[in-house]
Amino acid sequence: MALRTRALLGEGPTWDGARQRLVWVDILNSRVHTFDPAGGARTVMAAGQHVGAAKPREGGGLVVNLRDGIGLYGTDGAFSWLHREVVLGRRGNDAAVAPDGALWAGTMPYGEQPGGGDLKRVTGDGTAATVLPEVTVSNGIGWSPDGSLMYYNDTPTRRIDVFDVSGPEVAGRRTFAEIEEGAGYPDGLTVDAEGAVWVALWDGGAVRRYTPDGRLDRVVTLPVRRPTACAFGGTELRDLYVTTASVGADPAASPLAGSLLVLPGAGQGLAQPAFAG
Repeated sequence: MALRTRALLGEGPTWDGARQRLVWVDILNSRVHTFDPAGGARTVMAAGQHVGAAKPREGGGLVVNLRDGIGLYGTDGAFSWLHREVVLGRRGNDAAVAPDGALWAGTMPYGEQPGGGDLKRVTGDGTAATVLPEVTVSNGIGWSPDGSLMYYNDTPTRRIDVFDVSGPEVAGRRTFAEIEEGAGYPDGLTVDAEGAVWVALWDGGAVRRYTPDGRLDRVVTLPVRRPTACAFGGTELRDLYVTTASVGADPAASPLAGSLLVLPGAGQGLAQPAFAG
């Protein structure tokens, strides 16, 4: 365990290489967390509304995927909207920064109605384009080491899909891996230096690793039922951090639910780009 907390819906761990800290969110408590594993320092910031993801910006500060759109925090903590889009009954969910510095930000309906969410690409000047309309729970976005492939989860489908990447466009959507019934649902993911995909399984109590050809080659069982996402961090990017949820969990039966977990030396991660805005 890296940090014992009781996050309702911990999500979106991201290693901030410039500041040597992990950034993650508690969506339903509207909090953005940072944690320095070397020194133990941590911060907690109130976001003001449900926050699906927080990612480092090139010049410092954070870009956040909020209920009502994409916002920016400066290094002084000052907030501004980059792309505001209020849709009743919908919130921001998982997001990731592409190799070109654009933010790919997903949304989902609170009631998880089929097709009620989407996936957008947002550039540093606030230009937003819908890439995938009519998804249900937009989750798990990541790129292959050479940037030629993008992986993506629409959680209720139980699939990890993969796209071919050409500049800012993606095409050729196809199934990369399927999660069998009873094994949980694919939530957040990360891609390691070998091009393998690590995915957290909501209601599955595990993290899985799939090789670049889609073969399952590792299953790590966790002491919680609802891991939500994973990311490599630490000075050498070899430790896998896993966010978890306490929502729906019995504290007596699952005391670590909602904590930030770590799997030391799990693999070799990739440095993540910062948002170019």
